[in-house]
Amino acid sequence: MLVVEDDVTIAEALAARLRAEGFTVDLAHDGPTGVEAAVAQEPDLVVLDVMLPGFDGLEVCRRIQARRPVPVLMLTARSDETDMLIGLGVGADDYLTKPFSMRVLSARVHALLRRVERSARADVTDAGTKIVLGDLEIDIEQRRVSRAGIPAQLTPIEFDLLVHFAKRPRAVQPRERLLSEVWDWDVAGTGSGTRAVDSHIKALRRKLGADLIRTVHGVGYALEVGS
Repeated sequence: MLVVEDDVTIAEALAARLRAEGFTVDLAHDGPTGVEAAVAQEPDLVVLDVMLPGFDGLEVCRRIQARRPVPVLMLTARSDETDMLIGLGVGADDYLTKPFSMRVLSARVHALLRRVERSARADVTDAGTKIVLGDLEIDIEQRRVSRAGIPAQLTPIEFDLLVHFAKRPRAVQPRERLLSEVWDWDVAGTGSGTRAVDSHIKALRRKLGADLIRTVHGVGYALEVGS
């Protein structure tokens, strides 16, 4: 596991908590070092602060995701939703706003790792499986997506979210169910969580078409491509 945080006190506290739970943790304190560590160590998960010297956490996330998909939990000192939306847009899976409790951080980390493990099992189970719905084609084994023959580059969480919808075409999926079954959160329905869902839905619409997913106001979303 890699923690990229310029505040040494916070970084050491995060590392201590994660090591106490049995994880091996490396630390980096600026953007360039964070990217180098991610390349060298190939961590299973990155805890990444937004505000970093050198270049910021958004650029760190963008660079490490371009090399190898990895779960990223972003930390921001600002409650501005723009940070969260941009972070999710460059490949982060989840985010926490400072200050936060170590218990919450631990829960989010474990949820991300459970999701990755579940996704890996699903890839084995669905090996060779393709889902074709109208002009949408999903190759689960190769984790490739195209619509009308045009490939789309999805982040790991975007891909898993799309597969969840594609296995249940036209069925309305409440945000809380998506948080539970895609993000693997033990406790769903928080405001920050539902905003994360909304942000990833926007990303899927941007990459695959605005008509792909229908909003069911006050409830959630449904995949609208033909079967």
